[in-house]
Amino acid sequence: MKKILCVVTSNDVKGATGIPTGFWLSELTHSLEKFVAAGVDYALASIKGGKPPIDGDSLDFNDATNKKFWDDENFQAKLNDTLKLDDVNSDDFDAIFFAGGHGVMWDFADSAAIDKVTREIYEHGGIVAAVCHGPAALVNVKLSDGKFLVDGKNLTAFTNGEESAVQATDIVPFLLETELKNHGAIHHAAANWSNHVEVDGRLVTGQNPASAASVGEEIVKLLN
Repeated sequence: MKKILCVVTSNDVKGATGIPTGFWLSELTHSLEKFVAAGVDYALASIKGGKPPIDGDSLDFNDATNKKFWDDENFQAKLNDTLKLDDVNSDDFDAIFFAGGHGVMWDFADSAAIDKVTREIYEHGGIVAAVCHGPAALVNVKLSDGKFLVDGKNLTAFTNGEESAVQATDIVPFLLETELKNHGAIHHAAANWSNHVEVDGRLVTGQNPASAASVGEEIVKLLN
């Protein structure tokens, strides 16, 4: 059985603002739904391990997929005790997927564990994927040859325009679209909030929460 490592933030506050944050629930659940339907196993990990913070604004249980997973005992068991990324053996996984939420902007980009596990999975022929702010994980990842993983790759992520629309341009520590471009990425932006996915070889990225299910579908295609 194929297995995916799904990674979420451990950061619960938007920098110096004190505004609570975390990961965005639907960015995880809408992708997981595609994995589970295809018979793909998954593990949940976070930077610090244990129970990760969830952005309260994403706790929408009118969203049937959110509710289905929230009521699932297996999902809750994994969510309440996520693996610490430092302790993960990359050989156990065929893909790594980074869910977003603003929290990731403060703990993904400079994580040595993300750098190591992502590089190892990618260089072992695995898939690297991320949605919305999740590509913050990819900003600084370097391959064994010293090149940034994103250098020369077609991808997408939460855009500068979307960051402005949610009035967070002056809150986040860096602009994700800009920083990815600074490290050689070929960033493709669609209209704000539209479902948009880019696939470049074994790299799969989605622009925003609306793209999460499509990212899951593309990962499943590559696994098959």
